[in-house]
Amino acid sequence: MDNIQEDYDWKYIVDELYQYLRLKTTPIGMKLFENKEEMEVIPKIRRPRDIHTADQIVAQAARLGWTVGITAEDLVGPQCQVVLGLHPRNEQWLSGKDMAGVWFENELASSRHQQEMDVVPHGRYEAMAVSPLAVGRLTPPDICMIYATPGQMILFINGLQWKDYEKFDWSVVGESSCADSWGRALATRKPSLSIPCYAERRYGGVLDDELLMALPPADLVKALEGLKGLHQTGLRYPIPQYGIQMDARSGLQVSYGKGK
Repeated sequence: MDNIQEDYDWKYIVDELYQYLRLKTTPIGMKLFENKEEMEVIPKIRRPRDIHTADQIVAQAARLGWTVGITAEDLVGPQCQVVLGLHPRNEQWLSGKDMAGVWFENELASSRHQQEMDVVPHGRYEAMAVSPLAVGRLTPPDICMIYATPGQMILFINGLQWKDYEKFDWSVVGESSCADSWGRALATRKPSLSIPCYAERRYGGVLDDELLMALPPADLVKALEGLKGLHQTGLRYPIPQYGIQMDARSGLQVSYGKGK
């Protein structure tokens, strides 16, 4: 990807994320490569011996701390390959025939799903790698990925909105929600939130209470700066329970201004 080669102190960034959000899953990066030789020279890169889903490859970085690189041949089929730009959105893929009668009632619904997925355009990239951010091997990654609970995630989003506020509109494609996260973030270079799908949870080890945010490195730094600002105002994780029967006014005065 066209990425400005900025210097990031990834160990510091990850340490700060742990401090402010107490994340349970390793923050990782993902990078696309125009040829596999570029990917294969990454220090300590692992290459799969078996056929995997893209969810499994991502999980090997986020759950095991591995640096892993793949080409289209390492992935189980076009559904994973297309999202990463490693296979064309051809007529067969767009038809959705393989998922009709399984995830969707008929071929029309399945085809509409395929057409709505956000994917990397095909033709430029040959390989992809994922790695824990803290080890700094992707110099820099195209996108960063953060798994978090809803409580952690909303504060992370609040951090993104701390300076230069922006309303975020995210879509839910349903099954194949990797298109909502890394597919959309790689294609648009915008922060992209997803509710991980059945496949990500079954094959990628995503926990029941986790959401996924994928975003460019500069936006991750922006969110971290916002988390620091929120922390200084007393808005911190974990969010303390106030009590559903308490008089709300004294609490509101602290976090929302003077309550009425």
